[in-house]
Amino acid sequence: MAKGGKDNVHFPHRHLLGIEGLSPEEISILLDRSETYVNQNRRADKTTPLLHGRTIINLFFEDSTRTRTSFELAGKRLGGDLINMSVATSSVKKGETLIDTAMTLNAMHPDVLVVRHPDSGAVKLLSEKVNCAVINAGDGSHEHPTQALLDGLTIRQRKGRVEGLKVSIIGDLLHSRVLRSNVLLLRALGAEVCVCGPATLMLPDMARLSVRATTSIDEAVEDADVIML
Repeated sequence: MAKGGKDNVHFPHRHLLGIEGLSPEEISILLDRSETYVNQNRRADKTTPLLHGRTIINLFFEDSTRTRTSFELAGKRLGGDLINMSVATSSVKKGETLIDTAMTLNAMHPDVLVVRHPDSGAVKLLSEKVNCAVINAGDGSHEHPTQALLDGLTIRQRKGRVEGLKVSIIGDLLHSRVLRSNVLLLRALGAEVCVCGPATLMLPDMARLSVRATTSIDEAVEDADVIML
């Protein structure tokens, strides 16, 4: 995309593998673009030919209803040709490796792969072996960037901004890929983040993420502008 106005902006990355590495400006580009499709999804006619002729493959190595359906709906409403690959009945179950799968898919010349995988880093590996764009729909306990973008858009719509807000995230922190993506996005956009959970479910690298950690729910919700459970 070329540089220009709000509807013609420049996102420099071929893939969307995580929030980490995105600048605040790049995150805002994605949120601004997402904002333009909110009303489209509320119209009687929800389709647009934007992705006409483009092939999108949903490749989910983990079961998912909400995420896969969301990507399927988005692809169809934007006019793309959408294929859902059932890994449970694919050659992966016969012992085919991730690289074998990448080579097979590459030969089909898709335009976008949407991938969910139980192992952290698997989506990045796949992106290095294919010629198309890859979107991370969740990899292990690493990241879930599109969920964080959706959460960021929701906060921005409800509160009018993200910068300067006090956001508390409460729950199982250790096993949550959404948490890591949310923290990276919220911190990049200038929010103060507090995370709360049992001591046994804290992330080991909380200090690196520049968040305040507590095991007290009362402390976490005090003065919070947004609470994510």
